[in-house]
Order: sequence, then structure tokens, then C-alpha cells
Amino acid sequence: MIKDNVKNVLERINNAANAQNREIKLVAVTKNRSIDQIQQIVDCGIKDLGENRVQEFLEKYPHFDNVNWHIIGTLQKNKVKYVVGKVALIHSVDSVELAREIDKRSYKEGVVTNVLLQVNIAKEASKHGFEEEALEDAIKSISEMSNINVQGIMMIAPNTENKEYLKELFAKTENIFHEMMKYNVDYGNINIRILSMGMSHDYILAIEAGSNMVRIGRSLFV
Repeated sequence: MIKDNVKNVLERINNAANAQNREIKLVAVTKNRSIDQIQQIVDCGIKDLGENRVQEFLEKYPHFDNVNWHIIGTLQKNKVKYVVGKVALIHSVDSVELAREIDKRSYKEGVVTNVLLQVNIAKEASKHGFEEEALEDAIKSISEMSNINVQGIMMIAPNTENKEYLKELFAKTENIFHEMMKYNVDYGNINIRILSMGMSHDYILAIEAGSNMVRIGRSLFV
């Protein structure tokens, strides 16, 4: 069942990617999934795994070699020490204070941690992330942190069936993504290239709008 799901999702992603002439990275969301279920995903060739909770990540991390772990859920500052040096990418940097903690812990571990800045485009009270107006000041502050590498932005769209509203939000996020690329020239640790948006209910719309990384869980496992 999982094998068939992976095949179907990859076909849809590849078709959308070909239409956009762009490569798309699939991150399989492993929240609440068993070690056996995740192993089936890995056996299908999926090497990027995304976890929402640090505790779940720590339980699963020892069971898998040669995979890239992503932290995609809200990350509290007191949990940073448990993930630095173990993950390929933190998607959910939603404040300068969190970035500063990641930088401090990364310095202690002797690593540079790759991150995305989470943006709250819909300005939902229930969602974390920078508002568009705060991004420039955030980038300038983070540019002074030598053990953190900003590789792009991430957004979580509202769970709605309103496709036109989703398209509007995705298009706005894509515009911000391209606008932020100007900082690549100015700062050594700002290398904007990843636009992480799109989940099981909306990933095709997200790809059509410019996403190059999607986070999919339910469509792979159910």
C-alpha cells in the first residue's frame, strides 16, 4: 500500500515538475508513523524525512542511516540542542531569537546548520512565522551569525478547499522568495534557493506556484 502511494505521489510530483521545468524535493512527513512504516518509505528510495516533534525525531533517528532528517514543526529554543548536528535542514525558524540559539549551539558543536525562515503569509494567529514586513530586519540580524546558513523560506498554507485563495497565498510567497534572493549577494550565510511549501492537500498547486520542496505525509501513508 505504501509502495503504491509513493509511486502515485512521485508520478504526480514528476508530472508537475516537468510542466514547470523544475526539480522538486519530496520530504516524507513521519509524524505519528511507526519505524516499520518509515522503513517502507525509505525502501522506496525516499531519503528525506520530516519530523514535527523533537521527541519523536530522537526516538526515530537511531533507526535510520543514510537519510536526511528535516525538522518541520515548531522548534522551541530549549530543544535546539537535541537536533543541531543531526538534521540536514530546520524548516521552522520563526524568530531571530530561535536563529540565535541555533547559531550558538551550532558553534558549540562545530557545525553550520541549514535553516529556512518560516513565513506567516496568511497572518493566521494559530501559525508561527515571520510576517513579510519583518523579513528584511530578520535577515540583517541573522547575517551576523556565522554558524547558521539560511537556504530559503517555508510556509504552511491554511487547510482550506478554496483553491483560489491558496493560489493567491502561494503566489505571494513565491514573490517573497525571489525578492529575498537579492540578499544572496550581500551576505555570506544567506543562500536563498529553497521554497518549501505544499502538503498532501495542496502540493500540486504549490508546485505550480513555484515550490521546489514539498512536505507530504498523509498521501504517502494512508
